[in-house]
Amino acid sequence: MEDPQDVVLVADVGKSRCRVELRRGSELLGAADQHGFPGVHVDNGPTLAFDLLLETVSLLPPGLPLATVTGIGAAVAGVEASAQKSQELATMLSLRFGVPAAVLSDATAAQLGALQGAPGTTLIVGTGAVAFRFDELGVLHRADGWGPYLGDRGSGRWIGQQGLQAVLEAHDGGPATSLSVAAGALVESPEMLPGWLADQENPYRAMARFAPLVLQAAEAGDAVALNIVGEACRILTATVQRASGDETSHRVALLGGVVGSDFFASLLRKSLASAGIEVVAPLGDGLDGAALAATRRGLIQERYIHRDGTNWPD
Repeated sequence: MEDPQDVVLVADVGKSRCRVELRRGSELLGAADQHGFPGVHVDNGPTLAFDLLLETVSLLPPGLPLATVTGIGAAVAGVEASAQKSQELATMLSLRFGVPAAVLSDATAAQLGALQGAPGTTLIVGTGAVAFRFDELGVLHRADGWGPYLGDRGSGRWIGQQGLQAVLEAHDGGPATSLSVAAGALVESPEMLPGWLADQENPYRAMARFAPLVLQAAEAGDAVALNIVGEACRILTATVQRASGDETSHRVALLGGVVGSDFFASLLRKSLASAGIEVVAPLGDGLDGAALAATRRGLIQERYIHRDGTNWPD
């Protein structure tokens, strides 16, 4: 049973960033973050995730009560691709800290945090894009989130990529756009964009970094940028509709860095409303979802949470 005085270690071990927090109930005791990793599903993935998490924990401020931790919740990239490796990571964490450990996907954690364990739909729009819904029986329904090659349409990467393509189209004689000036922050000439992108360690994240400039141009009235943003909203609305399925009450919580833009969030809300979908305020984020998984059992999402397997007392 959850105790408000329990000290829990929560982590979001993503592809671009690893964050850890030490919490006592709703109180944040300390936090640290650094780079991410490819995902727990890759070769040696559990060890990579384990080492990165421990390294990030070592960056926490000194003097924190780590010895009193009663549980660990880790939202980890790649969980949905390998249940076996996710279970292995949960066991490694439990053995290292001597407490129950829960490992779940970053998207599941985001949905858990946004709706505090209740059924419903969450749309996450960051570098990627995915809509997650857990129904009353705890069955997962998802739409998109298929990565930069085959999906993630309407995401930050998608918006940024469309913007960069528009710059090259303008260079070739296509519609003029202020994005050509914005791209000057990256390269001296549009002709250099392909080489610049090829040199990036993570080209998808690099394209996503251009998305805020596309949003700024759209807000300033640039027609090309407005078309890109409008199409992103239409795509994301369709993604939510697919995840919602035959759900009678069409409601969605929005999460992710792209919806942190008031301009974009407003346009997306209007697009969702036109499809009869109500936007509800998220109650938390992925770290809150990881904390919930660490402190509560019997959640409707339980089948998607990988626990260490030890019969710890409730």
